[in-house]
Amino acid sequence: MEALIPVINKLQDVFNTVGADIIQLPQIVVVGTQSSGKSSVLESLVGRDILPRGTGIVTRRPLILQLVHIDPEDRRKTSEENESKKNGRLYRGIDGEEWGKFLHTKNKIYTDFEEIRQEIEAETERISGNNKGISDDPIHLKIFSPHVVNLTLVDLPGITKVPVGDQPKDIEIQIRELIFKYISNPNSIILAVTAANTDMATSEALKVAREADTDGRRTLAVVTKLDLMDAGTDAMDVLMGRVIPVKLGIIGVVNRSQLDINQKKLVADAIRDEYAFLQKKYPSLANRNGTKYLARTLNRLLMHHIRDCLPELKTRINVLAAQYQSLLNSYGEPVDDKSATLLQLITKFAAEYCRTIEGTAKYIETAELCGGARICYIFHETFGRTLESVDPLGGLTTIDVLTAIRNATGPRPALFVPEVSFELLVKRQVKRLEEPSLRCVELVHEEMQRIIQHCSNYSTQELLRFPKLHDAIVEVVTSLLRKRLPVTNEMVHNLVAIELAYINTKHPDFADACGLMNNNIEEQRRNRMRDLPTAVPRDKAAAGGSQSGSVSEQNDGGMGNWRGMLKRGEDSAAGDRAMQQSPYPSSPQKGHAVNLLDVPVPVSRKLSAREQRDCEVIERLIKSYFLIVRKNIQDSVPKAVMHFLVNHVKDCLQSELVGQLYKTALLNDLLTESEDMAQRRTEAADMLKALQKASQVIAEIRETHMW
Repeated sequence: MEALIPVINKLQDVFNTVGADIIQLPQIVVVGTQSSGKSSVLESLVGRDILPRGTGIVTRRPLILQLVHIDPEDRRKTSEENESKKNGRLYRGIDGEEWGKFLHTKNKIYTDFEEIRQEIEAETERISGNNKGISDDPIHLKIFSPHVVNLTLVDLPGITKVPVGDQPKDIEIQIRELIFKYISNPNSIILAVTAANTDMATSEALKVAREADTDGRRTLAVVTKLDLMDAGTDAMDVLMGRVIPVKLGIIGVVNRSQLDINQKKLVADAIRDEYAFLQKKYPSLANRNGTKYLARTLNRLLMHHIRDCLPELKTRINVLAAQYQSLLNSYGEPVDDKSATLLQLITKFAAEYCRTIEGTAKYIETAELCGGARICYIFHETFGRTLESVDPLGGLTTIDVLTAIRNATGPRPALFVPEVSFELLVKRQVKRLEEPSLRCVELVHEEMQRIIQHCSNYSTQELLRFPKLHDAIVEVVTSLLRKRLPVTNEMVHNLVAIELAYINTKHPDFADACGLMNNNIEEQRRNRMRDLPTAVPRDKAAAGGSQSGSVSEQNDGGMGNWRGMLKRGEDSAAGDRAMQQSPYPSSPQKGHAVNLLDVPVPVSRKLSAREQRDCEVIERLIKSYFLIVRKNIQDSVPKAVMHFLVNHVKDCLQSELVGQLYKTALLNDLLTESEDMAQRRTEAADMLKALQKASQVIAEIRETHMW
């Protein structure tokens, strides 16, 4: 069991070499208010004066103090601890039986403990300044002595309430945050220091300890200054746990007074006086209080705590080792064969780019659609819904249709609905499909541009080592996509132009629609005949119907039964009369010229039955043919985009990258690592080495069946 604390010290040394605190090692954290006697307790455990003294806040940086017990007969350090160079001379031993060593001074050995105290003051001011401010950057000090027990302690700034001098206004918050940073470590033991001449119920140290250690299993209380209590009072109830119980116990100690410190009273003499005081004042509790009992208790608690923490500690170290191994692998090894490395990176990027499009990439995005899946979504959801939202008759009014019919007939009234008017209007509507089709190409192009970044971030992390190569690859792929964009747009434009070039009224789907429409018109004609007044001769009406029917048959071979015939008789006459009505005088006044083009044309009016019928026929035919073309466009545009853009880039990407980048003159420039990559690789390698060494240390302890 006694060997467990040196194991933790060794682990602490391992991680100190890399300057990392990623592993929370078991340690004893000393907390208390200013002037509560924290420093005196620590010095009593060390047996030497090593800590700065003064008024106000003195401890302004965390001090991680490792006490290492050595054999009194061994006056020389082991090979790991003792070799240091000073003034060109190699020291393999030291003068004296006790010495200290700071992490920040490397291998320098301190045998004068007054010099250790001065170094702590100097190092504190170097980081924290001389304005009583604090810092969370710790000072690491290791003390080797035959008079100490193996312990790892952390001395923290004393809790304060009011800023003094040049201290920042939030000094209380800063100190609390610093304390909680250490006592929140579940592997730590909290040593809560409270002066005996204060009310235990108002102890700030116990308060913060309970906040971090709610069940109290990690807290040990120390009551200092037992000799300074008011006359007629004692700390019996406090030490017995009757005032505030503490699970790990309450231990009372007697500190050296300021006069003792000024007179250079030795710690050993102070411990003897403490023992005499306890025997006199608390005889029944003397063997369970005092500095020596505190040291043994802390040693025992720390050993048991380490034993309980080691399994979890080992797991944590193994997990971190695996993570740093993976990180180191991502940084790669230094490049030896630049030509092979460049070709390998280009090939890997091209393959990953294609796999992302095909949906077989190693790293699958889970937050959003990416690559081929997003292209599919663009084709069938975005583009498809956009086309379906286009109204076949959008932007086309009845007056527009009627005007087109009239313009197509020329100066002569027509007996049939002109074919030219249908073609003119349907081309106008089909042209509206071009804009969403070109937008589809743009969206696919944007997604293929996004795939470049996806491959750089998730799939080919080696490119992060070579920023110039990464930028060059991005430029080549972007240029390739940029070159294919106008080609693809031209093809999509041609697809729409093809539909506009020839209006195929013989299309099977269009012929079926026309036949169904003709049947509906014929049925409507019969219904109108049945509704004729009895004064109209049926034979005349029938003759008109048969004539219309013959005309329809005649036209079936030409335009698929979609042209109608103008009605004669009353509807036509009524329509003509309606068109001829005008609010202006029928003849000009004498002496005034009349411009017939100035006569306003009514913008809206009630259509005649024939006009309404002709417009309905044209609108139905436009809608029918538009739906056919829209179906064709919805099918052909994605195919064109895949062929001219997506598949072409997939097929030509690697050859384009090799042709543009695989050149001897570019090797050195493209494979230049980023400035911090070498440093990060070194740091990761050092951390991995430290973790592997720590794992080996714990494995050796496990082999001895210590837990």
